[in-house]
Amino acid sequence: MNNGNLFAQVLKFENRHNPYPLYAQLRKTPVSVQDDGTYVVSTHAEIRSLLFDPRVSSDEEKNLPSKSGSEVSTRNEHSSQEELRSFGTFDPPDHDRLRSIVVNQLTAERIYGIRSGVEELVKHELDKCRERDQIDIVDDFAYPLPVTVICKILGVPFEDQQFFHEQLTVFAASVDPDEEGENKRKKREAQKQLGDYMHKHIQNLRQHPGKDLLSAIMANGDMEAGQINEQELVAISIMLLVAGHETTVNLITNGMLTLLRYPEHLERLHQDPDLAPRFVQEVLRFEPPVQFRTRTTLADIEIAGTVIPKGVPLVLLLASGNRDPLQFNDPDRFDPDRQNNQHFGFGGSLHSCIGAPIARLDGELAFRALAQRLQSPCLVEDVPEYRQGASLRGPRHLFVKVDAVIDA
Repeated sequence: MNNGNLFAQVLKFENRHNPYPLYAQLRKTPVSVQDDGTYVVSTHAEIRSLLFDPRVSSDEEKNLPSKSGSEVSTRNEHSSQEELRSFGTFDPPDHDRLRSIVVNQLTAERIYGIRSGVEELVKHELDKCRERDQIDIVDDFAYPLPVTVICKILGVPFEDQQFFHEQLTVFAASVDPDEEGENKRKKREAQKQLGDYMHKHIQNLRQHPGKDLLSAIMANGDMEAGQINEQELVAISIMLLVAGHETTVNLITNGMLTLLRYPEHLERLHQDPDLAPRFVQEVLRFEPPVQFRTRTTLADIEIAGTVIPKGVPLVLLLASGNRDPLQFNDPDRFDPDRQNNQHFGFGGSLHSCIGAPIARLDGELAFRALAQRLQSPCLVEDVPEYRQGASLRGPRHLFVKVDAVIDA
């Protein structure tokens, strides 16, 4: 197969169920140029280096040509056309300013405070399946849990979660590099719907603040001090909804699929549920919910014997780095006892996933409960139906037969 065509093969839906052989081929050339001019980085050391390189930008607008033909250096130059962009797509200093505001309120105390509520949600969703001999891990469990958790954190009413499910599903299906035409239109419409909702929600919280994250940010005085405006707060809330929804659904579903393929480890977790954090860590390496991220270069970068030119599209193939044999011993084996597990499950550097503590909590409590309460679970089909997206990768459904869903 033409090396310059490999990433295009990754994006094809026919390879969604198992892209890892393609990643192995890509790793033979740590930095490869694709036929369309995209540079793909697939090995752990090189990915890590570029994640920390200030010459690699998350802000794709920095290389858009302006009307005069010069490069756009700041997002303010086309603020009139600015979409709702999260700080994950900004570079310092805007990125650092906005991230610090969220981090200051998304404290360990706040995360710990929701643990009992998440435990109750896990119990509630599995209780609804007690009379079933087959469940869909996605629709019956993995979706309702994280979307309810993140809505609670943001103070969004429970009854609006179906609206978020519909809009976020469209959003998540449109993040791949080849999005165009109808997919791009749907993404913009979903973004508008979410933005309109969150504007109204924030206005309501101004009048009736609660104990949620957005109320805490507004009460901290950052808006009055000019550190953050309402448009940025709306974008942050949408980013947290997306991060707290699709990726955590995939974490739980990919993890359960892996455990069912490795029943000896499922039995270990059944016998000792306190192993759950270790299992979450290895799932994030072995079957991460985010397979790659796109970036752009602000200067020529020489790495692994290749010069990546300034201004080119760049793909950091995180899931490939997670299977790099130069970093991980026997990388294609699921091993929860793995030591020094420096995976890219939550990205890395300045742009590491800000919701990682929430995702870890959801995953830990989900795996504990599933291992304890599903009696004799087995896959209905070993290769489930996958979602369309190649970047946010996970099964659309995961049907599991059980003898029973026992009481907690």
